[in-house]
Amino acid sequence: MNLNQIQKAVFSLLIAMTLLLIPACSSTPLAKKADKGVPDVPREYRSVWVATVANIDWPSKPGLSVEDQQAEMIALLDKCVELNFNSVILQVRPAGDALYDSKLEPWSYYLTGEMGKAPEPYYDPLTFAVEEAHKRGLELHAWFNPYRALLLDTKGEVSDNHLSKTHPEVVHKYGKYLWMDPSEPVVQQHSLNVILDVVKRYDIDGIHMDDYFYPYPVNDDNGKRVPFPDDRSWKAYKDAGGKLSRDDWRRQSVNEFIEKMYKETKKLKPHVQVGLSPFGICRPGNPSYIKGFDQYESMYADTLLWLQKGWVDYFTPQLYWEIAKPDQSFTGLLGWWTEQNKKKRHIWPGVATYRTGKQIDDNEIQYQIQWTRIITPKSPGTVHFSMKWYMNEDFVVNKQLKESIYANQALPPASPWLGKKKPVALNAWITEVADGQVAVKAEPKMLVGVGWWIVQVKQGGKWTTQIVPAASSETTIKLANTDEKIDRVVVSQVSRTGIQSKHTELELP
Repeated sequence: MNLNQIQKAVFSLLIAMTLLLIPACSSTPLAKKADKGVPDVPREYRSVWVATVANIDWPSKPGLSVEDQQAEMIALLDKCVELNFNSVILQVRPAGDALYDSKLEPWSYYLTGEMGKAPEPYYDPLTFAVEEAHKRGLELHAWFNPYRALLLDTKGEVSDNHLSKTHPEVVHKYGKYLWMDPSEPVVQQHSLNVILDVVKRYDIDGIHMDDYFYPYPVNDDNGKRVPFPDDRSWKAYKDAGGKLSRDDWRRQSVNEFIEKMYKETKKLKPHVQVGLSPFGICRPGNPSYIKGFDQYESMYADTLLWLQKGWVDYFTPQLYWEIAKPDQSFTGLLGWWTEQNKKKRHIWPGVATYRTGKQIDDNEIQYQIQWTRIITPKSPGTVHFSMKWYMNEDFVVNKQLKESIYANQALPPASPWLGKKKPVALNAWITEVADGQVAVKAEPKMLVGVGWWIVQVKQGGKWTTQIVPAASSETTIKLANTDEKIDRVVVSQVSRTGIQSKHTELELP
C-alpha cells in the first residue's frame, strides 16, 4: 500500500465514523429565542433545479397542450410544497431561446415543439410559474444559459430571430452544439439584454446561471483537444492592441459579463438575487488533496474571483461527489469554498440527487444536507438536481425529506446586503379557535411587497410555527393537542430579502 492509498483509506474511515453521528443531529436547523421568548423561524435554503433543456424536467415533452403544461407545472410546485422546499430554479433560456414571451429571442422548441411558435391558446409560462410558485410560498429563480446557442439535434427549423441567424458570425459549432462566442461584444450585450429584460418584466426572486461559460472541452477522434473557434474575436482584440494572453483574455471576457450582469441587476431590482452554480472544483489542489477537472484552465471560469468580489448573492458549486471520496470530497470542497467566502455570501451547494441508488448510496443526500448545516450553520442550504426524480413517489429521498431532513418548514436565509429594512409590524387577528385549530387573518394591503408572513402559536409550553405565502391573507394552524389551553399567538412578516418584522401579539378570544 503506497502513501496515497493509505491517506485515502484513513480519510474514508474518518468520514465513515463521522457519519455514524449524523442521524442524531437535528432534522431541521435549530431555532433560537427571539424577542419576548418567541423562537426564530428555522432558516435553510431548499431548492431544486427544473431543467427544460431536452425536456429533462418540464414540460415532459415538446408540444404538450397548454392545459397539460400547466398541470405538470402545478404538480411539480405542489410536490415542492409537500417536501418543504422553499425555492424553485426554473430554466427559462436553455439555448438562445425563451420559455416566456420575449421580443429578443424565439419561443423554445422544448415548449411547443416548434421554435418560434407561441403556446396556443396563448399564455406566458414564466408569468404562470411565478404566480403559482408565490401562491405556494416558493421563490422562483429564472435560470439562464448565457452562451449555449443550440443543440444540433433539435428538430425543425431555427427561427429567423435566433442569434445564429441574426448574427451567424458570433455563433460557432463546437462539438454537438452551437455556441455563442463569450468574447464577442454582440454576444455579451445580447445575453445581458435578455437577462435584464426578464428582471424588468417578471416578479422573479432570483436569476441563476449554471456551469456553462466557455464550453466543456471537446476532443477529436485522436483524443486531441479541439480549440474553441474564436479566432475572429481574438484577432479583433489583438488588432486593437490587446496585451493579455489568449486564456487570460477569455477569462476577462467572462469576468466582465458576470460583474456587469450582477451590477445591472441590482440597479433594476436590488432584492433579486444573483446565483451562480459553477463546476464544484475551483482548481485541482484547492484544497490540497482535491483532484479533477480544471475549469479555470479549460472553461476560463475564474469562479473564485466572482465569489470574492461579491458578484453573487448565493454561490452553488456543483458538489456532485460523495462525502467519503477523498479526491473530490463533498465536505472538503464545501469547507474550502466556505473559507474563501470573504463577502459572507450564501454558499448553497448543488447535490447530485439523480445519482441516488445508482452511483451513490441511498443515504448520501441526507448526509450531505446534514453536513451543510454543520459547515455553514448561519446560512445552510442545498440545491438538488433535478426535479423529475422527486416526482417519483417511490424515490427513496422523498421519504427521507418528508420524515426527517425537511420534516418542518424553513425560510430561506436572509440576505441583509440586499436590504436590511424591517417590514412594519403586521396587523392581523384571530378569526376562530376550535377543535385544536387557530384561524388567523392578516390585513391584505400589509402583505404587498413582502415574501411571507409567520404565525406562531404557543400551547403547553411548546411552539407551533407556520410560514404563510404573502399571496394568502388567511391561514389555519392545526395543533397537536386539541384540549390544552393556547397561551400565545404571534405574527410577523418577512421581506423579499429575508428580514423579519417585529412580532405582533394577537388577542386571544
